[in-house]
Amino acid sequence: MASDTSYLKELNSYASEAWLRQRFADGTVVAPIATGDGHLWRQTEALRPAAVLVPVVRRETGLTILLTQRTDHLYDHAGQISFPGGRSEAHDESPAATALRETYEEIGLPHSHVEVLGLLPEYTTVTGYRVTPVVGLVSTPPELSLDAFEVAEAFEVPLAFFLDPGNHQRNTLQHQGRTRHYYAMPYEQRYIWGATAGMLMNFYAFLTT
Repeated sequence: MASDTSYLKELNSYASEAWLRQRFADGTVVAPIATGDGHLWRQTEALRPAAVLVPVVRRETGLTILLTQRTDHLYDHAGQISFPGGRSEAHDESPAATALRETYEEIGLPHSHVEVLGLLPEYTTVTGYRVTPVVGLVSTPPELSLDAFEVAEAFEVPLAFFLDPGNHQRNTLQHQGRTRHYYAMPYEQRYIWGATAGMLMNFYAFLTT
């Protein structure tokens, strides 16, 4: 019991706002656990730049991660769980600008409610994107306004859940004649996997290494 209590305290310390701020303020660099395998399917194509927001939400019960479930009719990643974000546009000044713009368009979260803390390592997707995850601390968000074409639902998961190695899975599947390895982090009735889980694994490494 004592060891379990110590383990929970350690997880909670990693999932605190103070620790999150310190890691970015110190300029901590940690090798990514997952970088994506999109380049294997796009060897002759240039990867397109994109960015997502990793929204860390302040709640009285602790920090959470805000995620979205994509609608079933989308061409890319239909029905999957993802971070809000998308393709970079020529007028975007930075990955953070892309992530904040796309987040507002998708779920109606205003820029004024997001404090950008820093970036995580790039992740390449099988759909041909080079994605920069932008970590942002979110004050209690207002009622969100979801883009019904792209987003079926928005929900939150405790940050501590993703920092517990007991919740990490490493699985394989066959795709176009190749064996793909991917991470998954099932939460209640939701299956969080692929690029989203890979980026969460890198966030886990950043906070716990």
